[in-house]
Amino acid sequence: MDVLQSLDRNKLPRHIAIIMDGNGRWAKERGEDRVFGHHEGVISVREIVNCCGEIGIEYLTLYAFSTENWNRPKDEVNALMELLVNTIRKEADELKKNNVRLHVIGDFNSLPVTCQKELNEAMEMTAANTGLNLVLALSYSSKWEIFKKYLATKNFPDPELMIRTSGEHRISNYLLYQLAYAELYFTDVHWPDFRRQQLYDALLDYQTRERRFGKTSEQIQTNTAQHV
Repeated sequence: MDVLQSLDRNKLPRHIAIIMDGNGRWAKERGEDRVFGHHEGVISVREIVNCCGEIGIEYLTLYAFSTENWNRPKDEVNALMELLVNTIRKEADELKKNNVRLHVIGDFNSLPVTCQKELNEAMEMTAANTGLNLVLALSYSSKWEIFKKYLATKNFPDPELMIRTSGEHRISNYLLYQLAYAELYFTDVHWPDFRRQQLYDALLDYQTRERRFGKTSEQIQTNTAQHV
């Protein structure tokens, strides 16, 4: 709670993008199979979505499944798709109740029909919500998107903060165009262990950074003073 109180509510990013990495490694460290890690990762998703809604974040984009992930072992892919269907089915009512609007970006038609059905129903159910916009990147890659006529995120502001868990320091074909001016935050924490406290830590780090967009520090400070 002390960390939450330290956050400047006037300096929060409108849009946070997260690469949820480390489910498999987290499970392996505990002697479990990778699918167990994915199930635990859903708990982190729920907590981070709730936290973002509570503190007033407008957009949260989660890299849930990349086009490259189709190359994983078939059993794991099937388990992930089943988990996606079950999770959306269970969480749709909660999203509606919490005023969260669901969106999906990516190659939607490549998803199994059952996934498409559940996602369409959840998006329709939450379409009138006015709180947090939860954007799931599914069967998504930035190179796929850039070669389309329009960006899949054309209706959303660009992320100001990108978080990647589990110690990797790459963007991995994720929102390459949109992250041009985002602050990048990397943590060794695996996604199933990334919860409310870890999000607050990332936001506090974000608030220590000066966002200049090509200008000098002096220009930024002058503009800030003029608007006080």
